[in-house]
Amino acid sequence: MATIPPHAILAPTDLSEHSRPAVKAAFQLAEHFGAELHLLHVLADVVPIGPDPTLISVMPPEFYTESEQKSLDTLNQFVHPDWPQPRSLVKAVVWGNAVEAIVEYARDHPIDLIVISTHGRTGLSHVLLGSVAERIVREAPCPVMTIRSQT
Repeated sequence: MATIPPHAILAPTDLSEHSRPAVKAAFQLAEHFGAELHLLHVLADVVPIGPDPTLISVMPPEFYTESEQKSLDTLNQFVHPDWPQPRSLVKAVVWGNAVEAIVEYARDHPIDLIVISTHGRTGLSHVLLGSVAERIVREAPCPVMTIRSQT
């Protein structure tokens, strides 16, 4: 059961500009409530594609290590130094499907609130592209605050 006020807030980001307002809002909420903030980036699993999957080489371990380190470096640059500072900041990079990884992270950690950006797509683009935020709202083990991107 989520705690109100939240003790731990999760801010998943795809590191795009449209996700920046939601991450900033999460920083503001974390500072306001004295909460721990988890900043999460999900890297898509590498799926070999080809006529014969047995002929496709497996990515070397360095690929995964380097990808994770680059993402952590980008997370560090993504956070503006003038933003409010939470009591504690945890930065994490995980591999997997975005929705599943975010929901799993929230379940595995004592997350009380997820703050996530939404594109606000409607109509055909929503049907074709789906909505990560919408699925997280439905599947998350805690409340979810969506921040609509202005871009």
